Amino acid sequence: MQLNGLIYTFPKEIKALLVAFVVVLSVGFFTGLLFVNNTSSVNPTGIEEQYLGNEKDVDASVMKFKKTEKQMLNIVHSHILSMALIFFLMGLILATTQLNYKLKVLLMVEPFLSVIVTFGGLYLLWKGMTWMKYIVMISGTLMTLSYLASALIILKQLLLPKKTK
Repeated sequence: MQLNGLIYTFPKEIKALLVAFVVVLSVGFFTGLLFVNNTSSVNPTGIEEQYLGNEKDVDASVMKFKKTEKQMLNIVHSHILSMALIFFLMGLILATTQLNYKLKVLLMVEPFLSVIVTFGGLYLLWKGMTWMKYIVMISGTLMTLSYLASALIILKQLLLPKKTK
């Protein structure tokens, strides 16, 4: 079955459904990033403080306490499950786009690796491997860039007519 470029043949109502889905999903995804920015300042120290606390910093403007094991397992569990579904659905839609095969496979598979590295890394950070905060930043950035690229490619191909050569 030929999937490359199939997105251009979808009926208008399916295209409208997919556009609505990707837009709403993107609002939720990027709202989550705003929350991350608000709680950890998206820097290594902020990430570490968010999970390990900052009780020793007497000058901290907001006191943060180390997460409990129950909290960490809940964060890791819920994020891995929900993001697996997000990236699975985005990957299915992306599979139908007209795109270089290697780039398409990269955008379909990389987010799953980043999800495991990011949230596994947060757990390892919490367990005391403080250098994981740098790995978490890198993998989180890759995951976000993969999502953004996929969403833009999908929306472009759903909304704009196919270019003929």
